[in-house]
Amino acid sequence: MVEEVVQTAAPGKSRTASPSQRPQELREVDAAGDERRTSGIAELDRVLGGGMVAGSVVLIGGDPGIGKSTLLMQVSGHLAKQGQRVLYVSGEESPRQIKMRSQRLGVGQDSIWISAETDVSLLESLVESAEADAIVIDSIQTMTDPSSPSAPGTVSQVRASALAIAQIAKSRGIPSFLVGHVTKEGSLAGPRVLEHMVDTVLYFEGDRDNLYRVLRATKNRFGATDEVGIFEMRGEGLTEVTNPSASLLAERDEHGAGSCVCPVLEGTRPLLVEVQALAAPSYFAAPRRLATGVDFNRFVLVLAVLEKRAGLNLGKADVYANVTGGLRLNEPACDLAVAVAVASSVRDVPVKPATAIAGEIGLAGEVRGVPQAERRVRLGLVVAELVKANSLHAKPEQLKAHIDELAASYEKPEDVVRWYFGDRQRLAEVEAVVIETNVADYVMGKAKVNDKSVSFEELMGQQG
Repeated sequence: MVEEVVQTAAPGKSRTASPSQRPQELREVDAAGDERRTSGIAELDRVLGGGMVAGSVVLIGGDPGIGKSTLLMQVSGHLAKQGQRVLYVSGEESPRQIKMRSQRLGVGQDSIWISAETDVSLLESLVESAEADAIVIDSIQTMTDPSSPSAPGTVSQVRASALAIAQIAKSRGIPSFLVGHVTKEGSLAGPRVLEHMVDTVLYFEGDRDNLYRVLRATKNRFGATDEVGIFEMRGEGLTEVTNPSASLLAERDEHGAGSCVCPVLEGTRPLLVEVQALAAPSYFAAPRRLATGVDFNRFVLVLAVLEKRAGLNLGKADVYANVTGGLRLNEPACDLAVAVAVASSVRDVPVKPATAIAGEIGLAGEVRGVPQAERRVRLGLVVAELVKANSLHAKPEQLKAHIDELAASYEKPEDVVRWYFGDRQRLAEVEAVVIETNVADYVMGKAKVNDKSVSFEELMGQQG
């Protein structure tokens, strides 16, 4: 029998720190590695705060089938086109399934390395062998740490796996994306500490039966949490929606009862959305109440106020409310739009087409103002007037030039050009971008700059 003697530090004496453990003066820290890199998807970069940060760990959650894996496969394709090597680790799909999805999305096969490994202890060797510049883990709940005896997906396994991935990402300066499942309540499955261990938490929102998806940040160490990205799910993958208001109102019946336009704020982006309502005679003992896209409790509150304060008899009517496009409105500003849509349906009187309605309704029936009400509608109104008055409509040659520029980054540009010109809605989205550019150029051309010398006290608003 051999006894091994383990030497420990004497009580009261401190251990000597290794070079990596010693404190570093803040002015000596090199922040060059925090320069942002584009993901190739502008709406995602917008939510991230301007792009990916080296060594950052991004957690993306959302309902099954909402588009998480699709988005990250498209990101992998864009990074590969930029000459970066991507390691895509999936414990839920086989390499064959991943390749089939990449082919459906038109993602190239080069510079993307696939692994079905779930042992997180082998991840670093996979990163080294692939010489990866970015990592995608789909999903974090499938990763396991062999040092933990618990089953995959448990609290300890998810915590240990996330910690190991974060250490690899930060030590190597590699941006990493983690896919996270959600519970029935809509929160991320696994320990709450998972959200604290990552740098950014993104949620994919939307109805799988509708085209539109909203990517929202709930935590971001490298940017604001009030930005959203808007996508449209198509057969060929997720496409960015550059002018969501135009898309959401494209098929609205302006002369139909039970419909009105509501200006809302999604992050810092003002949107014009259509709120619909339908009131019909009920054949049930308890009339039905159903709301899609708006908070159900606030919907019921609005109906109660309409009965009590406005004299509408809804006690024998089924009442339904819906926000087109699959968007979910969480702010009280849509109260008045819901109320007007319901009243319009009950009285069978259409709302004036050029009307946008927003306001919070109190229990006493009062209508309260909403934050940034002017900003919510100013952009749409001003842009429309400028376009009309100054002939800033998108010209055919401008559309062609813009589409050619978009297609230039793809392997087969001619296919991309045909794809845009083959669908009127896709072309309308490009047209909206060109119009915005025309308006911006027009405004900048009219701007006048005056130089003025001011003192520091004047600049800071101080009085002498």
